[in-house]
Amino acid sequence: MTTPEEYSDFFKIKHRVPALIDGVRLDKHLGDILKNESISREKVKKLIKDGFVTVDDEKCIKPKNKIFTGMKIIITIPQVQNDINPEEGDVEILHRDNDIIVINKEAGLTVHPCPSCPEGTLVHRLAHSVPQITQMEGLRPGIVHRIDKDTSGLLIVALNEKTRLTLSDAFAERIISKEYLALVHGTPPESGEIMEPIGRDPKMKVRMAVVPESKEAHSSYRTLYSDPKGKFSLVAVKIFTGRTHQIRVHMSHIGYPIWGDTLYGGGVKENSPLAPYASRQMLHAWKLDFEHPTTKETMSFTCQPPQDFLALIERLTVSVQRVALTGMPGCGKSVVLSALAEKGIATWSADSIVNKLYENGADGWYVLRGRFGSDVSPDEGPVNRKVLFARMQEKKSSRNEVQQLVHPLILHDLMRFWQEHAADPFAVAEIPLLHESHWDRDVDIIAGVRCDKESRQSRLQKVRGWDEDLIATMDSWQWTEDDKMKACHIILENNGSLEALNQSVDKFIDAILRVRTKKLQQTIDAITVLWSN
Repeated sequence: MTTPEEYSDFFKIKHRVPALIDGVRLDKHLGDILKNESISREKVKKLIKDGFVTVDDEKCIKPKNKIFTGMKIIITIPQVQNDINPEEGDVEILHRDNDIIVINKEAGLTVHPCPSCPEGTLVHRLAHSVPQITQMEGLRPGIVHRIDKDTSGLLIVALNEKTRLTLSDAFAERIISKEYLALVHGTPPESGEIMEPIGRDPKMKVRMAVVPESKEAHSSYRTLYSDPKGKFSLVAVKIFTGRTHQIRVHMSHIGYPIWGDTLYGGGVKENSPLAPYASRQMLHAWKLDFEHPTTKETMSFTCQPPQDFLALIERLTVSVQRVALTGMPGCGKSVVLSALAEKGIATWSADSIVNKLYENGADGWYVLRGRFGSDVSPDEGPVNRKVLFARMQEKKSSRNEVQQLVHPLILHDLMRFWQEHAADPFAVAEIPLLHESHWDRDVDIIAGVRCDKESRQSRLQKVRGWDEDLIATMDSWQWTEDDKMKACHIILENNGSLEALNQSVDKFIDAILRVRTKKLQQTIDAITVLWSN
């Protein structure tokens, strides 16, 4: 136990118990008279227990001792002993006066020292940039509330003990308004109240969870913006209680975990293209309203989220543009696809996948053999296309069966292609039966290749050896060219030279990039307006 004699710097308060004070507890009486000195009752109790208080010149170490009128009390108040070592580091101070500072804490910075983080905290930086906080004792000088290490945003810090006590009471009484921005998975309703109790997760001690009969917890949210594809939403969450990880637990509990929150289901896999953009939970304390503890002035602060918020929004908004290339047989789709590939664009061809599926022993070979036997899928060699085509011509039902067997295999490979190129600005898939198979629902941009009928038929006869009957049959299994082109966003004309086609391809790429940029800018503008108002 530390004694007064061990301090070289201290001051003493001498007090005579006034009239009508009879049988009052010592700690209560001293708490009342020291309130203006910004000394809490708990600190008074510690001073008494540590021998810093005498009553009628006798040391008194029992806070509950009774005092009476006329007693002489001397309280020795030692100079604060603070073990915080100042450390250099950036602190963004938004407001400062004699009593408080309001700061914008960066993500990744722990607020105050703890066993797992004894140094390198916000408090250590404040001890360097605002040294007066070291005049308060303990490892949390001036800290009246905190936010998680990986949460960014607004914090109030008291600059003296009196202010600290006043703000602590205000937080305890829930009269300080705090609102956060969160990027969550999915599309929540427009607004909602969450009043589920929160306690330590019985299955994983490092987590909190909704646990019956635990501490009450109250959050409300409003959805500011939802991505049209349902990938993310920006929500504003207001908290009325201050439970550990409250917003993270509550949003996860209702099915909309926060992006990047690995502890509560919102994280992404390490090898995901999104991993660099969601390296922390996307939670930001953006609004703070309170009464100034001294002037009683209403104080309101807002703080836009850091760049990583926008970076993730951009990444989620402009994930690979799925571009489908379609058209009639012989229109030149393959030539366009090759031109795109030569320019470094990721490409995929349904016809190439069919060729692989029809190889001996491949999945397509097996499913067709199971249905049509060895005539279609012989023991030696790939699928016999002539026999298969003949069966498809005989009966429409056979053609439908082939499509039902083979198309899911093609679609599976197409989904793999989109996933592999999720980080690309756009990728292009050549899909002749895009509309007929109803795969147009899964793409962002549809590009059609068109050429005049005579050129198209001439190419099919010379390159593929098709006669007029075969061309007519294949055309009959598809939408008409006019209907296909009407359903496209972009049309590439292929009636001229190869040079002209290449120029069309360049314009095609520019058009896609413009669509991508416009979509991104619209999203960013809409969201920026929301958190600027």
